Amino acid sequence: MKAFTKLFGFFVLLSAASVQADRIKDLTEVAGVRANQLVGYGLVVGLNGTGDGGAVPFTGQSLRSMLRELGVNVDGVNFDEGEVPAITSENVAAVMVTASLPPFAKPGQKVDVNISTIGAADSLRGGTLIMTRLRGVDGNVYAIAQGPLISTGLAIDAAGDEVTIGIPTSGRIPNGASVERMVDNPFLRSDHIVLNVLAGDFTTSNSISNRINETFGQGTANAMDGVSIVVRAPNDPGQRVSFLSMIENLDVTPGEPAAKIVVNSRTGTVVISRNVRVTAAAVTHGPITVQISATNEVSQANPFAAGGETVEIQNADIEVDEPANPMFLFQPGVDLREIVDAINEVGATPSSLIAILEALKSSGSLRAELVVI
Repeated sequence: MKAFTKLFGFFVLLSAASVQADRIKDLTEVAGVRANQLVGYGLVVGLNGTGDGGAVPFTGQSLRSMLRELGVNVDGVNFDEGEVPAITSENVAAVMVTASLPPFAKPGQKVDVNISTIGAADSLRGGTLIMTRLRGVDGNVYAIAQGPLISTGLAIDAAGDEVTIGIPTSGRIPNGASVERMVDNPFLRSDHIVLNVLAGDFTTSNSISNRINETFGQGTANAMDGVSIVVRAPNDPGQRVSFLSMIENLDVTPGEPAAKIVVNSRTGTVVISRNVRVTAAAVTHGPITVQISATNEVSQANPFAAGGETVEIQNADIEVDEPANPMFLFQPGVDLREIVDAINEVGATPSSLIAILEALKSSGSLRAELVVI
C-alpha cells in the first residue's frame, strides 16, 4: 500500500509541474525529411553446420545462381538420374536483410543492417553476409550490404538438452551497407517548408505559427490545421538550412493535451493526465468475502426401533464478511491530486483503482478519455 501511495504521489508531482516551453524541433518534424526502408535477399555463409542444408529449396537455388555468376560451373548433369543434382550445404543460410536509409544520405556513407533467417537455419553465429542489394519501395537499389555479422544469440544442443539464449537466428552488421544512390527529397526544391506537429493539436500549431511570425515577421508562417504549419523559406540552399536552424531552436509553449487516463489491466499500471476532472459523485469500494464450512455427520438409528436406518447428514456454516469501507465524495471539478488522495484514503489497490475509474466513466462523472490497453 505504501508503494502504491508513493507511486501516485509521483504521478501527482509530474502532473502538477508547470507547463514548460519546448523547442520547435522537439514538437515538429519537417515534411519530406524522413528515413526510407530498404530490403534485400541474400546468403550468409561460413556457418558451423547450422545453415539451411536441404530443408528449403531456394537456398540451393540461390547458391547455384551466385556460383554461376562467379564463373563456377555448377550445371553438371547426373547421368545416373538424368537431372541436375541439387546443391545443399549446412554452412549456408538464406536471409532477409533490412536497413533504414537516413534522410539526405549520400553515396559512400554507411548504414547499419539487420539480418534474419527465412529458412531452417538454427543459428547465424559466426556467419558472413555475401554482397546483397538493398532495394527501396520503387525497386531501385539504394545500398549494398556485405560483411561478418554479429549475433548475440546462442543455441546449444547436447545430450538431448537444448539451451537457447537470445535469438540466434538474427544478427546485425554495424555500418554493414554502403549507400549507392540518393533518395530524391523536395526539401531544397519546394517554395516553402512544412512543419508537422508530432502530437496534432490546434493550440500547439497556432503557438508555433505565432512564434515564427513574431521572430521573422508576419506572413512567414501559416497554420493550415492542427498538424501542419507552412513556412516561407529562402530559395538559396545555404540560407534555407540556416533559416530552418533558427526556427527549430525557437521556444514555444505547447497546448496542454486532452484529459486522458491510460490503464494497463494486465500490469495494473494507471497513468492520469493533469487535466482530468470529476463531477460530483460518491464512491464506495470494498470486497465481500463469503466463507462456507461443511461438516459431514452420521445419524445412528435407535437399535431398539423397528426398521431404523443409519443416515448421513451434511451441515453447512456460512459466514459473510463485508468490511465497512468509508465512502468518499467527489465535489464538482475535483482535480487530480484530490482524486488520488481520496482513493488512497480507502486503501484501494491498483486493480481496485481501475474498477473505480471504469465505474466513474460509466456513470458519466469522469471528464476524461479512458483508454484501456
